[in-house]
Amino acid sequence: MGIFKKRQYGVVTMPLDESNVPVVPDGTWVKCDKCGKILYKKYLTDNLNVCSNCNHYFRLGAFERIAMICDEDSFNEFGKDIETEVGLDFPNYKEKLDKSMKKSKLKEGVITGEGRINGINSIIAVMDSNFMMGSMGTVVGEKITQAVERAIEKELPLIIFTASGGARMQEGILSLMQMAKVSAAMAKHHAAGLLSVCVLTDPTTGGVTASFAMEGDVILAEPNALIGFAGPRVIEQTIGQRLPKGFQRSEFLMEHGFVDRITERSELKKVLADLCRMHDREGCKKALCQLVDTEMPEDAKRNPAACLVLEQKESESAWEHVLAARRADRPVGSDYIRALFSEFYEFHGDRRFGDDPALIGGIGLFEGVPVTVIAQEKGTSAKDRVKHNFGMCQPEGYRKALRLMKEAEKFHRPVICFVDTPGAFCGIGAEERGQGSAIAENLLEISRLKTPVVSIFIGEGGSGGALALASSDRVYMLENAVYSVISPEGCASILWKDAGRVADAADALHITADDMVDFKVADGVIPENFEHFDRMCDNIRETLTADLDRLTKLSPDELRDGRYKRFRRFGEFDK
Repeated sequence: MGIFKKRQYGVVTMPLDESNVPVVPDGTWVKCDKCGKILYKKYLTDNLNVCSNCNHYFRLGAFERIAMICDEDSFNEFGKDIETEVGLDFPNYKEKLDKSMKKSKLKEGVITGEGRINGINSIIAVMDSNFMMGSMGTVVGEKITQAVERAIEKELPLIIFTASGGARMQEGILSLMQMAKVSAAMAKHHAAGLLSVCVLTDPTTGGVTASFAMEGDVILAEPNALIGFAGPRVIEQTIGQRLPKGFQRSEFLMEHGFVDRITERSELKKVLADLCRMHDREGCKKALCQLVDTEMPEDAKRNPAACLVLEQKESESAWEHVLAARRADRPVGSDYIRALFSEFYEFHGDRRFGDDPALIGGIGLFEGVPVTVIAQEKGTSAKDRVKHNFGMCQPEGYRKALRLMKEAEKFHRPVICFVDTPGAFCGIGAEERGQGSAIAENLLEISRLKTPVVSIFIGEGGSGGALALASSDRVYMLENAVYSVISPEGCASILWKDAGRVADAADALHITADDMVDFKVADGVIPENFEHFDRMCDNIRETLTADLDRLTKLSPDELRDGRYKRFRRFGEFDK
């Protein structure tokens, strides 16, 4: 038992004085507000003020933000001498302003200036929550308005970082008027055909959310940022209910259609630079000129489908084409996006209600040319297909597509659509939210769109759900793609009250790609060979290049007139 006997240790006491007491400088260590971990300040700064333990985003000051996104020594501040003139007799307002100035080392709640982002000149406005919670008073409104006006004058993209508790109540109705003032300036910026990007950071609430924060061409958000009109406490007090977890956070906003994408801080500078580059009008014109000058076979220039050299299979029945179009292992919309477009940025949401996973849309580079890409997505695995609702779009999907098309029109970008759907989703919610209205709006607006639209059927083309993305300048179909007013099953059940006669229905409906060319519904058939998917995509690439060569030379009036004539001839009778 002796081996377990506790040893005795002596204790040496050392006198402590100022010479041997370790000194830890103030601010060396920081506690994470979310997980409670003690973080070394230098490491936290190096990690862009993101907690390495829980990925919590610390709030950044305006100049910290500017240093993070702007090229070194490129930011030139303007409007820095504008200060608030206290015009209302609000108790202690002057004292609060003075306190905020000392605490934040700022004169007001926003910093504005011109800077370069990876070499691209931009007008930048950065709100700072350290100054009276970034509340918007007359100076904040004026500085942001001046920034918008400067962007118009210099024809530059506008980048706004929001961080605000809302309108500044100490300035009363004059604060409220800033919402309208900045929005009017943003409208002028939109009309000038210039890019605006709003980056929503924690927190973005109140009058800022209800004005310019939600008015950008592209709306980005940092992860888990609080974004909403009314604050959570106000909502809970008003309705007498606890709010669900994640309510009013970035992810919630994207799910409900109000944010294009959530962007990590580490990626933000590159994303902003890419967006600015893709929206540069002169650069895009140059890239387009280079593309259309590309050498192509003469027959391809006359008829794009003529450049397709893959061997086509022997003729099959219409029903066999349907079965081929529905095969689970068939490439889907996202496969074509990856194969044909570089630097694709997916955008989410219809800015009204939600984001529809059945439709993927965004901006990518086609042979160096910025284009808007829209694709109905069926998904691949069983789980993935459920997520994407088997390619059946809700109203939000069609409204997202139209939003992206209208943005493409603003920046004179061609639109390329990939169609693959059994049809528009029919359900109670879809009807409540206006499924028919959403499709009708697409048909109306695409008919008068001022930019080229090309659609490619890569699988099923089900009725109005397909037409909503195919009332285009040019339509192509893969060899086994089908296009019909109704499914063969539906036709057989209605006409013969016998679902077993699907093959007869498919034949009677004339739904194959060759049928569509005969009807002049489609402009060409693209042979399929998924074992040589790269070659297939090369053929698609040549077809698109030829179309862009022709279509981009047409005026907006010529494009719209051409679309009208295209559809006017179907079922035309002598008067």
